[in-house]
Amino acid sequence: MSLTVPTFWRAAALPFIEARSILDGRKVCYARHAHAHFSIGAITSGQCTYISGDQQQVISEGCVVLMNPQVVHACNPIDGEPWSYRMFYVDCQWLAAIQAQLDSSAAHCFQPYKPILTHSQQLFSALNQLYMQLTDAALSTAQKHTAAEQFFVQMHGELTANEPDAELTSAVHAKLQCAADYIQAHCAEPLSLEQICAVAGLSRSYLIRAFAQHFGMTPHAYLTNQRVQLAQRLLQRGEVIAEAALAAGFADQAHLQRTFKQHLAATPGQYRG
Repeated sequence: MSLTVPTFWRAAALPFIEARSILDGRKVCYARHAHAHFSIGAITSGQCTYISGDQQQVISEGCVVLMNPQVVHACNPIDGEPWSYRMFYVDCQWLAAIQAQLDSSAAHCFQPYKPILTHSQQLFSALNQLYMQLTDAALSTAQKHTAAEQFFVQMHGELTANEPDAELTSAVHAKLQCAADYIQAHCAEPLSLEQICAVAGLSRSYLIRAFAQHFGMTPHAYLTNQRVQLAQRLLQRGEVIAEAALAAGFADQAHLQRTFKQHLAATPGQYRG
């Protein structure tokens, strides 16, 4: 397999976690996007540009990056320089259960982490070890489950050790959240901006400006991102790409192909495996 083609790992018995890696990321270019899950990854060689929210910086080998759900982010090559990485995408409810076990005061819903990156050598090594364990065909499902739990317990401890009073994210403005919830629930439908404005009770100009300020993308970009996430779930279940495209609200397979590649730096066929 080409070094430039991403590799995906997932297991039906461990539905709460998915992994991705690439050995040569020089052709990996992401549009700014977000995920419904929590993401954590490591740069295993080279360097790249890392965007998270309104922050942008160059990161290199040994750096561990973190993306809370629905936070706009992207990692891209620098002037054709080689780089490689490994990523994990984790179900928020599963991770919330671990958070609750470790902190009796935590609510039983996912609490976002404050850091967007860390240079912890311990966490970097542990992340790479977890990747090797999950992809090891000789290990049982129970062993892989235990390895995942141990890693995220360690991660939680490291990320919160020096921030006992870390402030949680502020409450989302009710009308903007209403708009976002409506988009998520109806993303496969041919939504118009007027429909979203009516549901949120906001004017067109205000919704576009305020939504982009709060979520880091316009309502249209948010809708597209939700459709990509829906297509991912359909492909994970083994749906035919053309059928997944239509079911997720795309005009056709070519439309999904273009958008999917922009958001995930991989084709639907590569992702589906």
